[in-house]
Amino acid sequence: MARTNSRNTKGVRRQARAQGTSRKVRSARKQGQSILGRMLGMLPFTEEQLQKTFTVLILGGVVVALAWLAQISGATAVASDRFAHVASNAGFKLARVEVRGTERMNSMLVHERAFGQRDLAMTRVDMHGLREDLLQLPWVKDARVSRQLPDLLVVNVVERDPHAVLRRADRLMLIDPTGVELEPIAAADAKDYLLIEGPGAQGQVEALDMLLDSAPALKGKVTGAEWVGNRRWNLTFDTDQRLALPQGDDRSAAALISFAQADGVHRLIGGEVASFDMRNPPRMYMHVPGRAERQELSMREQQKGEET
Repeated sequence: MARTNSRNTKGVRRQARAQGTSRKVRSARKQGQSILGRMLGMLPFTEEQLQKTFTVLILGGVVVALAWLAQISGATAVASDRFAHVASNAGFKLARVEVRGTERMNSMLVHERAFGQRDLAMTRVDMHGLREDLLQLPWVKDARVSRQLPDLLVVNVVERDPHAVLRRADRLMLIDPTGVELEPIAAADAKDYLLIEGPGAQGQVEALDMLLDSAPALKGKVTGAEWVGNRRWNLTFDTDQRLALPQGDDRSAAALISFAQADGVHRLIGGEVASFDMRNPPRMYMHVPGRAERQELSMREQQKGEET
């Protein structure tokens, strides 16, 4: 009987320990859930909103994973090729190109680049790549490319504006207001444009326009501009008279305005003065061809008269 009681006692103790352990586990779980609940309660979201967010994140992750697997396995490329083949057989392939907005440039240059993709399925036409290619053409300031199914590609071109002529060592180049070279131009055709010359002048075209805008009364009379020493301008008028300006944007603009005012009063342009020098404003130095020779001849004649 004593042995039986000992076994029963041990069994009761084990059962009690097991129950105690179970209570501790339940208590820990409740405490963890309570802490998690308090943390979630601090967030500015409802439980329903959190569940929807987690669901969207999980679905998004699955989609990304599937897309990645398709890309790795080549399924995307195969599907794209298959779709392009079907579209081409159905007549959706590039067969015509319509170019709009070209007035001065040769539109065939646009056709050559666009038809490089001729007979290609419309779904495979690289419109972004074609636009970037067109922007490399000198005359093209901007371009827009669009599809018109089933077989038409429309290219809208925004041309650069011809503005002046740049004198190179071996040729004359038509340029736009920013100095971009457009195409070579014959000397006879260049007469209608302002002639710009001098090392570094191409990068000063916009600054020159601002300078000429400061004296609107003279702007239409200026036919040439020479960038001298990479620091200042010599202007040539339609009378072949030349004006030397000082360096510096403000000083040159002030000198040009002063010259315009003097011309308005004394009619300097078209007179006997061949060149004007305003490099040291407000002084103006004027050169009259033959004046020194006439003065010297007059002095000699005067001396002869005195001797007789």
